[in-house]
Amino acid sequence: MEYTIDAKGKKLGRLASQVAGILQGKHSASYEPRLEGTDRIVVTNIRGLALSERKLKGKRYHRHTGPLGHLKTRSLEDAFEKDPSWVFRHAVRLMLPKNKLLARRMKRLAIQ
Repeated sequence: MEYTIDAKGKKLGRLASQVAGILQGKHSASYEPRLEGTDRIVVTNIRGLALSERKLKGKRYHRHTGPLGHLKTRSLEDAFEKDPSWVFRHAVRLMLPKNKLLARRMKRLAIQ
């Protein structure tokens, strides 16, 4: 089954948790944790996500480049301005179980 979700006016975390549940197949009666699920999700209007001003300024994404002391940090505001689909995809990825099914489940998420 294919789901189409309009993200306009919805909160980032609530929508990401809903999408993660559908990707796992938890809404279906034939749910089995060891199976990846079959549903595909298309999320539209990703730029219309509702983000609070406090979260935009306060939330930080960190990554390490390798050499000592090279910790790169950017705010949610900068990340969302540059690529809102990365922010949503990252939130969904962190809500899915970390196992061999993660990559296959993420492939069934399309953001337009």
